[in-house]
Amino acid sequence: MTVLALAGTAAAADIGTGYPTKATPTAAKPEWIATLGLEGRVESEFVGGDTYTVRAAPIFGFRRAGTPEQFRAPRDGAGIAVFETQQLKIGPNLKIRAQRKESDSSALYGLGDVDWAVEAGVFVEYWWAPWLRTRGELRQGFGGHQGQVADLTADFVVPVTPALTLSGGPRVSFATGKALEPYFGIDYWQSFWSGLPVYDAKGGLYSVGAGAQARYFWTPEFATHVYVEYQRLMDSAADSPLVTQRGSPDQVTIGFGFTRAFTFQQFW
Repeated sequence: MTVLALAGTAAAADIGTGYPTKATPTAAKPEWIATLGLEGRVESEFVGGDTYTVRAAPIFGFRRAGTPEQFRAPRDGAGIAVFETQQLKIGPNLKIRAQRKESDSSALYGLGDVDWAVEAGVFVEYWWAPWLRTRGELRQGFGGHQGQVADLTADFVVPVTPALTLSGGPRVSFATGKALEPYFGIDYWQSFWSGLPVYDAKGGLYSVGAGAQARYFWTPEFATHVYVEYQRLMDSAADSPLVTQRGSPDQVTIGFGFTRAFTFQQFW
């Protein structure tokens, strides 16, 4: 999300004489555009589960006025570009992982709760062509997990009409053991209460998959979207007894939502 600063010059008029005076430059504060929205998701009750529920999630983003809205895929974390060229974007990245409560599903009985996790890091995005974007994200977890997560995605972006854009492509994720253990590991106490065998989750390849999205702009400010994302849990995550005995490595998410853009003047 990159922006151009707006500056203006105002010419003052001498009311008494009716003759214009010399133009005096005035610095206008730049304007920003905030994109806010809400999304509903049909997803598994817990990562690795085979039963589904509906959850809501907020959408937000910022960019300078006068710049086009940045393409966003469903798996992207929230971020803003601090370095940008026509093809390359680099900036901070943030993603929030919802808490997992034992009461969410009978399959989680005895495993306890996992707190909310905030994942903060950086993203690098590169457009190989106007219709092909690749993106990498590296994040450190805080709260519910203390590990590192890396996401690599590619999207083919096809504007079918000025209002309708279709996109989609492959996804792959990696995670350290500290990032996986709270969700897939089972210690001795949890094993005693849940009946599942003790399991130590290791880091490595976390998942592979693909996704597709359709977005439609009803006005320049208001848009709706729908998407489907599939990921196949791999290696240590897929081998967890929670997944093999009470869930599934095949994870599907269906999302639908809207966004609305608002323009405001910089106040700092």
